[in-house]
Amino acid sequence: MSSAIRDQLSTVETPDPLVDDSEETDIVSQGLVGEITVDGDTAAVPLALGAPYSPAETELAVAVREAVEAAGYEPSLSVAIDDETPASEGPIVIAVSSGKGGVGKSTIAVNLAAGIADRGATVGLFDTDVYGPNIPRMLGVQGEPVRADQNQRIVPVEAHGLKLMSVGFLVDKEMPVVWRGSMVDQTLTELWHEVNWGQLDYLVVDLPPGTGDAQLTMLQQMPVMGSVVVTTPQDVALDNARKGVRLFDDHAADVFGIVENMSAFVCSNCGENHEVFRAGGGAKLAAEFDLPVLSRIPLDPAIGEAGETGEPIVLGESDISELFGDLACDVLDHVGRRRRHSHTARTDSSETSQ
Repeated sequence: MSSAIRDQLSTVETPDPLVDDSEETDIVSQGLVGEITVDGDTAAVPLALGAPYSPAETELAVAVREAVEAAGYEPSLSVAIDDETPASEGPIVIAVSSGKGGVGKSTIAVNLAAGIADRGATVGLFDTDVYGPNIPRMLGVQGEPVRADQNQRIVPVEAHGLKLMSVGFLVDKEMPVVWRGSMVDQTLTELWHEVNWGQLDYLVVDLPPGTGDAQLTMLQQMPVMGSVVVTTPQDVALDNARKGVRLFDDHAADVFGIVENMSAFVCSNCGENHEVFRAGGGAKLAAEFDLPVLSRIPLDPAIGEAGETGEPIVLGESDISELFGDLACDVLDHVGRRRRHSHTARTDSSETSQ
């Protein structure tokens, strides 16, 4: 009985086969279907899906349901993925980084996290920018008191469907943070281990700008799946963004791609794009490292206004909102692609060794 179902599933193509020129690109040949069991009219189908709420995986699940129904059974799908990515250790951790400050990294982090949550996922946002923790203001929760649960673990603040923790909740917002590296390391390490995030699908981490102690501490402590590197188009930003990409060379995290922020100014009167900075910098950096440009976010006053009022612009209805929503979808699809490829490679290796 299960053979008939497998035959139907063999007509379902994977969104991204492990080998691009492979002749067998269906989900069965790619090892994404586990052992099928049939109980009466119901077929239980385990799938190697690793990115909850990813558009590509959602479409794949729909196609699988239709194939099982075409074989004459009621589908019951479950997730069964065996990969070697950091996601196996807990929530899927996505870092947002930049080689320098002032490129809008926190804006990208807030809207990426809110965009993922808007798709239905349970999302945490960890603001580790010790010297400039702006995310509480950008989510309209600055000054919120930090409380502990019955086990004396820190309870994150909730806003716009996100669970948020920030150094900004722990310091006087009127005073500068004058900490040496050891104090930064200790604080970030304690926060990472002492916050009770609960059950999360994803944790978006806003890394401090640069490539120093704070960044290394976070990467050593957290099981980061992948990163989004933010830059602006001009060369002075690209020089530092290049170092930001290199930061992940010695870690298990992939760099999913580049976000070129402030890519152009869209005139509200004439509707034309005006290149305030030199054009094409993000594409140049992406090509250098064979990475995709995930998004080009224009310089739009509405983005800054949203940050001031504490309302993530991705949750609104505008062309800019749609851009940030597409960015969230692309990042989720990258997560799924990496996990499925790792699963397929691991399965192939296991079969070869037998």
